[in-house]
Amino acid sequence: MTEPTVLYTEQGAVAIATLNRPQALNSFNRQMHHDLWAALDRAETNPAIRALVITGAGRGFCAGADLSDFDLRPGPDMVARADPGPVIEQTFNPTVRRLQSLRMPSLAAVNGVAAGAGASLAMTCDIAIAAPTASFIQAFSKIGLIPDAGGTWFLAQRLGLARAMGLALSGDKLSAAQAKDWGMIWDVADDCLAGTLALAQRLAAMPTQALVATRAVLRDAGHRTLEQQLEAERQTQSAMGRTHDYIEGVTAFLEKRPPAFTGQ
Repeated sequence: MTEPTVLYTEQGAVAIATLNRPQALNSFNRQMHHDLWAALDRAETNPAIRALVITGAGRGFCAGADLSDFDLRPGPDMVARADPGPVIEQTFNPTVRRLQSLRMPSLAAVNGVAAGAGASLAMTCDIAIAAPTASFIQAFSKIGLIPDAGGTWFLAQRLGLARAMGLALSGDKLSAAQAKDWGMIWDVADDCLAGTLALAQRLAAMPTQALVATRAVLRDAGHRTLEQQLEAERQTQSAMGRTHDYIEGVTAFLEKRPPAFTGQ
């Protein structure tokens, strides 16, 4: 039997999705998108899972789209057959939307090169920790395309326009250390998977709904005025005030004991 293109395991309250096409640096074909969606479904339908880690098998994290899947054979309708638009609409965009709406925090353990949409995938996750040897490459300009899978949005949001423009136009490699210094990722760790899992376990023991609500309010802050953001904070705080974990957190603080959050 063919080995799955995404491996799924669980460690306590943390789900681990491992991109599993190491011979192709874990580049995405259609099957890998579907297998990743299935992994996300498994995590979301298990109430015990409260954080998700994505990493790559072998020496790479993800090399973006598998270009061998694009039909560039000479002949009639070659331009239509080679159009990347349908692939983006049917696979990459749904993957980004799924990760951004996940009911739990998502973390990327970037164990090697993250190129093209692979770099976008790392930025799509809420937190990314990279190995010292990992790198991030906006390879699109080298093949006549633009950053996709949210790449143009994430780059500009996290790095600012000058750095986003430089990386996207040049296609130059960004080291893990530089990516941390510029704010593309959270941290660099010698054992990035172990470091990511440790952080994921911490987050999984925290008030999950509050973490996800924080993600949403922070993500939308750049599109609101201060007054709009103040109102969004008020509405979100009111919603969080109706959760079990809010009552537990405040009660535990007043009783001077560790809280026992359930994610509810």
